Amino acid sequence: MNAPIIDPLQGDFPEVIEEYLEHGVMKCIAFNRRGTLLAAGCSDGNCVIWDFETRGIAKELHDKECNAAITSVCWSKYGHRILVSAADKSLTLWDVVSGERITRTTLQQTPLQARLHPGSSTPSLCLACPLSSAPMIVDLTTGSTTVLPVSVPDAGNGLVPASRNKFSDGTPPFTPTAACFNKFGDLVYVGNSKGEILIIDYKTIQVHAMVPVTGGAVIKNIVFSRNGQYLLTNSNDRTLRIYENLLPLKDGRRALDGIEETHKELNGVEKLKAVGSKCLTLFRDFQDSVTKVHWKAPCFSGDGEWVVGGCASKGEHKIYIWDRAGHLVKILEGPKEALIDLAWHPVHPIVVSVSLTGLVYIWAKDYTENWSAFAPDFKELEENEEYVEREDEFDLVPETEKVKESDVNEDDEVDIVTLEKDSAFSDSDMSQDELCFLPAIPSPDVPEQQDKGVESSSKLVDSNHSGSPLSEEAGPNGRATNHASSPLEDNSIADDAGGSRMKRKRKPSEKILELQAEKVKKPLKPSGRLSKVKNKSVADLDNGNGFLGDDVSD
Repeated sequence: MNAPIIDPLQGDFPEVIEEYLEHGVMKCIAFNRRGTLLAAGCSDGNCVIWDFETRGIAKELHDKECNAAITSVCWSKYGHRILVSAADKSLTLWDVVSGERITRTTLQQTPLQARLHPGSSTPSLCLACPLSSAPMIVDLTTGSTTVLPVSVPDAGNGLVPASRNKFSDGTPPFTPTAACFNKFGDLVYVGNSKGEILIIDYKTIQVHAMVPVTGGAVIKNIVFSRNGQYLLTNSNDRTLRIYENLLPLKDGRRALDGIEETHKELNGVEKLKAVGSKCLTLFRDFQDSVTKVHWKAPCFSGDGEWVVGGCASKGEHKIYIWDRAGHLVKILEGPKEALIDLAWHPVHPIVVSVSLTGLVYIWAKDYTENWSAFAPDFKELEENEEYVEREDEFDLVPETEKVKESDVNEDDEVDIVTLEKDSAFSDSDMSQDELCFLPAIPSPDVPEQQDKGVESSSKLVDSNHSGSPLSEEAGPNGRATNHASSPLEDNSIADDAGGSRMKRKRKPSEKILELQAEKVKKPLKPSGRLSKVKNKSVADLDNGNGFLGDDVSD
């Protein structure tokens, strides 16, 4: 948004439902980096790309091999590719411009979430979080997978604690585990079922740090802010927590090595916790102390100033918005439909939410008209005031302007070429090759019947005649059967009785339409006979179109 024109006393967050999008049953959504395109995964396996500026469908990606519901969608760094995970255990990488499928990989478990590597413009690696398995790095080119650790071995025996139950194949079960890349993708942050945040180098599959979460509840969601400075977690204890990232945005892996060197005297879990305390620090936590609701799909705003979370209660479409200091600033209440996913626009104060019925609601700010903003010296009055004009107020050259001197140096050159960087895109990974819009492909027009309007007008005349004084007899369906009706009406009745639509060779003239209107407006006597027409022949009235019937008295 244009920051200078925003009222500083009002928060820059959405307030009302501006519009909704409808296409099938949509399940999940994701914006590209600029917020110009919105991808939505549907329950039939299709992925729809909306042009968010025009709110129209720009592209539809359809995989003939996939008919299962889409569980997540993810854009690549510059928006040229989209990764789609589905309930049939598949991961599909699409080329956005051409709409062609690049690769398709099938996992052993259903991926609940999949994220492309953020450090490459054409990524071939992704981070998948399956339903009943540990997070894994998937090579989309070869289909190979690398399972990431989700727990730290005990200090005593170096073994992972045994699980209570096992699957039929002997593998231990996992609760759905959350994981995400950091800003540049050199580290993976994993939230496990023991309430711990693990910092992992996915290349060596080694845990370098551990941050215990207060309460030890299961971590359901974990996401970084756009600038990479804050980490948001959603735990099973109905609390959202913000952690400040103490590692540098670039070369975080190298910074970890330096921290580990300072804690050589420690070993095992104690060393991991000591390193973790130098990586993340708790900044704020959020919860509804009254209702104690669970949260769904939490995320940051585009600038990281606001935190948003959806209410996970059934039958409620509520969105809570906090500022980063921890104050609840707004509760958005939508229709009586459960919320399943939401996303904040990368640039504008817009939130997009997905309901259980498959509709996508667009929440925007409710701007009020402020006409005084067009004139800087304009003053709004609450009530009438007596105004005393100045002596030189209406002079051609007021004395005050003569004395006043301009502070602007007219000799300075004005730079109209250099573009100011947007604060939301001030990072160093800008690219001229970024895909912001898709070319519009016009759909062919469907030819309409030329005589469709004639048929509807004739049926309207028939409905007006039914029950009118012009009707002599009523048919079994309540339609008037007037023997003195015009051929145009007879044809329409024959069309309805026969059940077929017949094309007319010619349209009625203007005079015929005028006479039809007069006949409807002026009810005649109950005898049903038309009045005599004096000094006019049938040919003069009809003008060759056959309007008057045979039953005309001379």
